[in-house]
Amino acid sequence: MSELISAIKQVCEEKKIDYDLVVSAIESSLAAAYRKDYGNKLQNIKVNFNPETAKSKIYDVKTVVEDLSEEENLEIERQREEFENREKNKKERVVREKEVEKREEVRNEERDEDEKRFNPKTEIQLKDALIIKNDVKVGEEIVFELEEPEGYGRMAAQTAKQVIVQKIREIEKETIFNEFKDQEGGVVSGIIQRVEGRLVFVDLDKAIGILPMDEQIPNERYTIGNRIRVFIKEVRSGIRGAEIILSRKSEEIVKQIFMMEIPELSNGLIEIKNIAREAGSRSKIAIFTDSENIDPVGSCVGQRGVRIQTIISELGGEKIDIVEYSDDPVKYIANALAPAKIINIRIDEKSKRSIVKVEPDKLSLAIGKAGQNARLAARLTGWKIDILPYIEGEEAVVENKIETSAEMDNIELGNTNEEENKDKKETKGKEKKEKVAKEKPVKEKTVKEKAVTKDKKETKEKKVKKSSK
Repeated sequence: MSELISAIKQVCEEKKIDYDLVVSAIESSLAAAYRKDYGNKLQNIKVNFNPETAKSKIYDVKTVVEDLSEEENLEIERQREEFENREKNKKERVVREKEVEKREEVRNEERDEDEKRFNPKTEIQLKDALIIKNDVKVGEEIVFELEEPEGYGRMAAQTAKQVIVQKIREIEKETIFNEFKDQEGGVVSGIIQRVEGRLVFVDLDKAIGILPMDEQIPNERYTIGNRIRVFIKEVRSGIRGAEIILSRKSEEIVKQIFMMEIPELSNGLIEIKNIAREAGSRSKIAIFTDSENIDPVGSCVGQRGVRIQTIISELGGEKIDIVEYSDDPVKYIANALAPAKIINIRIDEKSKRSIVKVEPDKLSLAIGKAGQNARLAARLTGWKIDILPYIEGEEAVVENKIETSAEMDNIELGNTNEEENKDKKETKGKEKKEKVAKEKPVKEKTVKEKAVTKDKKETKEKKVKKSSK
């Protein structure tokens, strides 16, 4: 193995880029060096480089096009004359190049955008191509082999160096972009590098991801050096390379972490049907399995809650409710509102609305803090859920009947509110009576005790008086 090949492989390992891409960068740099010292602007230089022998073959490649009109041919001849004159006087080369470039820009503006312009650098007319090759056709390429120079000048070598460095940077950026673009929508692990204002920068090994404020979990602390799992929300190409937008707030990160931690989910034995999440507070996950031998909830919780505790710690202590999915909406809604015990459920499939009855003392548990439990259950099931207190006299059975929309319309929320207020007043009245009933015997006891102590005192005083007499 030559030193050149080992050097190329070392660059590939350090930058983690493909070997062939580095060789193509070397070929581009050699083509730029040749144009600098030996070529001209009307040549389309291509180089084939052999790393084993460190030799290269140089070609001028042209594409055959249709013949041009006389006016266009005159224009091309004039351009060639300008180029030849410019080459004769190299001292004024830079000035004349600028003048020619300005004239070309003016001509391009004057030309119609739809008109295809002949490019003598990359194209050749059919009549000229037939002189070189008899059976050539329009669209084919003609390759002119050029003599390989013995060496390059200092300026050409500097140009080659700049080109190869730039090409390798571009290849590295493109490789990183393509790699993370393929991972878009997945979860990766990274280390918190720094925090600037509301932005958190996460080191993903090959690139730096940005965790914006909108995608952060509320009240979560991001300490520099800590390792976290993040969801790759978007990857876009920027000036400095790939811009990777991360998220900790997405519902997808919960699903991906469950897939990583629970083998039954990754194997397809258990399926996640839906997720409802309020990041940093609570999540509800609906799971389903066809197998009768598998307990879906138990598999997700794990032995002594080991699996679910690992997931909770990954999400910064967020509470997770695992709900068993059911095709029966009544059972599904009842499972989604756990841990509250449901007494009665009435549903209307047309309006996707349900009325749930619970015990009055369990009403706050079913609704949850600030309505969180009911809100997450509604998002999880896709049903509108109204939670009301259970009225005495109704059967404490979960009804599987589907109520018609007419019956649902007869239910007036105002009446239910009045019934709630009546129930509250009655319960308050009962509590007061019970308190009074408890307080009365206590008061009677205290009065009797006072009377007994008085009698005792009087008898003692009488005894003392008699003894004194």
